[in-house]
Amino acid sequence: MTSTKHTYSLKALAEHTGATVVGDEHYQISGLSTLQKATSEELSFLANKLYQKDLTITAAGCVILHPNEGSSYHGNKLVTEDPYYTFALLTQLFVEGNNGNDGVHPTAVLGKNTTVADDVSIAPNVVIGNSVSVASGVSIGAGCYIGDHCHIAKGTVIHPNVSIYNRVNIGSCCIIHSGAVIGSDGFGFALRKSDQNNSEGLEKTKKTTWQKVYQLGGVDIGDNVEIGAGTTIDRGALENTVIAQGVKLDNQIQIAHNVVIGENTAIAGATAIAGSTVIGQRCTIAGAVGIIGHLTIVDDVHITAMTLVTKSIDNPGSYSSGTPLNRTSVWRRNAARFNHLDDSLKRLLAKK
Repeated sequence: MTSTKHTYSLKALAEHTGATVVGDEHYQISGLSTLQKATSEELSFLANKLYQKDLTITAAGCVILHPNEGSSYHGNKLVTEDPYYTFALLTQLFVEGNNGNDGVHPTAVLGKNTTVADDVSIAPNVVIGNSVSVASGVSIGAGCYIGDHCHIAKGTVIHPNVSIYNRVNIGSCCIIHSGAVIGSDGFGFALRKSDQNNSEGLEKTKKTTWQKVYQLGGVDIGDNVEIGAGTTIDRGALENTVIAQGVKLDNQIQIAHNVVIGENTAIAGATAIAGSTVIGQRCTIAGAVGIIGHLTIVDDVHITAMTLVTKSIDNPGSYSSGTPLNRTSVWRRNAARFNHLDDSLKRLLAKK
């Protein structure tokens, strides 16, 4: 259940979403909920036929329905071709939180040559570096750090305890959740191997040293991007890491240096993308996917959960790797057989 002080007529909700009211257009709605738990003051939706049975028991004041489902419910309805999308549009009307202009809290620290619009909300203990611009309507939560030479465009919301390093550009109407780190160093080291004598000077051994490659690029984030809690986006080594407009990143994702993610691509939690990989537009990448570096993935690719991507993907479509869940005893037998596939194939070809 979503509690809120806002109340809207069905007519207003229909105008906001483009849906059609069937029933009392003056009926007042003050919250959103599921079909099972909605009260007469709340609105619900049916987007999955598994829940169609709940239409007969719901106490909701109104239900969002597809035209094909309209005849199965006789209460107030918002009729639309895409009930879940319509529901998503309505959530922005009922979301709780601080939408006001609280100004700059006295404990916030602003650096030299930093400009902040008049109608911003900057919470306690925020630290903003030098030569930063914070545009109209931006909200920055408590304990955030914004490094030098950053730009935050209008309407962006940064939740508490986000760390943004130097030279990060963030577009308008973005949402960045707590614990995200943007612009940290990419994993760049040069390996040097050399011979050295042992302590008695009799034998030579290999000495390995790592030289850090300092990351000189930044991060560019487009408009309407959402970045989940605990997600990390590394700065580029020379050029910038790029997250294009409309990208949605779940929690605890790792984006390495110089990765480019195309417009409106969505990536689920625990996915890791290695450096300099380019991902196209409108891709969907499920949870715990691993993508190695220096690959190219074209537009409109779907990668299923826990897939390891080791080569570029040149054609749209769905891609998977790994073996599915099975009983351990069966999985072990199959794994053992997998290791003999090459020998089995050679024997089979030899018989031809």
